[in-house]
Amino acid sequence: MSVSGVQLCLAQMTPKATVDTSETLFSVLAAINACGYDQELGASDPLRSQVRSEVTQAIQASPDATSSAAELCRFYRDHQQPEPSRDLAQYVSLALTLTAPPTFTPAIKEADVPPDASYVLGLVPLLQGFYSKAGLHSIWQHHQAAYENLIERYHESVAKMLLDTDLYVRIPFSGYLGRKFVIYLEPMGAPGQTNARNYGADYYVVVSPSGNTLRTDQIRHTYLHYMLDPLAEKRPVAMKRLAPLLIPVRTAPMDDAFKSDMSLLLTESLIQAIEARTKAGTKAPEAVHLAAVNAAMAQGFVLTQYFYDQLIKFEQGPTGLKDAYPDWIYELNVDLEKRRAENIQFAEKAAPEVMRASTRTEPGLLDKAEKSLADGDPVTAQKLAEQALQGQSPAPGASQPGASQPGASQEDQGRALFVLAKAASLNKDMAGARKYFERTLEVAHQPRLLAWSHIYLGRICDLQENRDAAVGHYRAAMSAGDPAPEVKAAAERGLRKAYEPPARPQ
Repeated sequence: MSVSGVQLCLAQMTPKATVDTSETLFSVLAAINACGYDQELGASDPLRSQVRSEVTQAIQASPDATSSAAELCRFYRDHQQPEPSRDLAQYVSLALTLTAPPTFTPAIKEADVPPDASYVLGLVPLLQGFYSKAGLHSIWQHHQAAYENLIERYHESVAKMLLDTDLYVRIPFSGYLGRKFVIYLEPMGAPGQTNARNYGADYYVVVSPSGNTLRTDQIRHTYLHYMLDPLAEKRPVAMKRLAPLLIPVRTAPMDDAFKSDMSLLLTESLIQAIEARTKAGTKAPEAVHLAAVNAAMAQGFVLTQYFYDQLIKFEQGPTGLKDAYPDWIYELNVDLEKRRAENIQFAEKAAPEVMRASTRTEPGLLDKAEKSLADGDPVTAQKLAEQALQGQSPAPGASQPGASQPGASQEDQGRALFVLAKAASLNKDMAGARKYFERTLEVAHQPRLLAWSHIYLGRICDLQENRDAAVGHYRAAMSAGDPAPEVKAAAERGLRKAYEPPARPQ
């Protein structure tokens, strides 16, 4: 990575943030562009087409590069997502976890790699070879000046937006020492997509320009997360008091993460309120502000109106948001806001969230249970899954496995029941496996769990010579929403012919 004089100027104007470029990010996105990633190509900066042309020429000029590209592109096709935006997102997540070329080694433990990046982690050894054989470093060097020009072109608008945000929230810089907020400009992605991640205390935004426009609104959204996330994370007792507000949002269309974590819901509501007050300017007609508030509330961010009302008063005084925040949390009437949330008619769809939290904690009980299954140890997997369902360490007189306990979230119940089903299957307990797969379907929302539960139930029905029921499960697996190619392949095999268990070695 390089830090130009323009970047230093921006850093002096807004010292919490840096605008930069990354050869690692360039290499990953140049590779998928060579393999058919074409989203919004016509609207992209001309630099994207120039790089694509040079990479294509390099591939065609060398048999080794051609062979390496074919292998890499096979991997890309096998891991393509049905939505182009998700396709890009998983490779951005991967690039942000990798060290500089030519090694591209993960900078964090494999267990801590975010799930979407983990899905395409197999790209790394292929990228290492492709980077060398296609001469990506030379292509990167050839265009470095153009990348620096991008920074110079957009630094003023980005700096102004960040400075305006600083002036509005009035949070001192001293609260952010030791943390990073980095904006990467990368024209090899679709200009309509902005991908933001946080890794520990550090926040990253990857944005692709188009002409003279840049999605500064999405950069600001991530910047607000960078400033405000720690305020909620430091108040676990307050978040527990507010937890009843998670109940009425269960049917909201927003991402499931907001429905299970009060700090996420609260912070996003506050950000939505700030954006409602500032996007069109604080002196815009009240109807414009309220339309934005109502839209956020309809998506499930049910504290937006509360914080919006607080911000109107906040704007009139000298107090910074960090100092006002504790009073806002203390004065928040949970019963009142819960009743207001219960009267909302939620929208059918929510706008995609810009910011994705990528941090992971130490492996929990279910992580360990799933690893035990992978290691061929169903006994340990079953024990850990039962503990997870209970939401606590095992104790004498523990409840029966499969009984949902208050300590286990709905998502964890689904995962735990699926582990119990797989463990029963490995123990050749077909009745137990069927029971737990059926329970998984009742509880789980994750497409992966739903799809594989249907596939395994289809196989059980085939073994019990109930072909009609088996076909129904295979079809349900196809429509469960999991884009993984192995799901589609397994379901299609089940539809073609009845399942037969693998022959035992003689």
